[in-house]
Amino acid sequence: NIDLIRLKNFVVTHKFTDEEVHAPDFGKKVLYHFELLRPFFDLMSDVLTTDLNGVSLLD
Repeated sequence: NIDLIRLKNFVVTHKFTDEEVHAPDFGKKVLYHFELLRPFFDLMSDVLTTDLNGVSLLD
């Protein structure tokens, strides 16, 4: 998906209602949504820190 990698920005949003924001379990809901994004963060970290042969650029 080289076309996606060439994009300069990635934006992910989730809208919460006022009731959700004021609920006692709001922190858990936010954490849940961040955890949903973890595979995306992991993939992008791998893609952006390796060369075309999959060799780390950080070493």
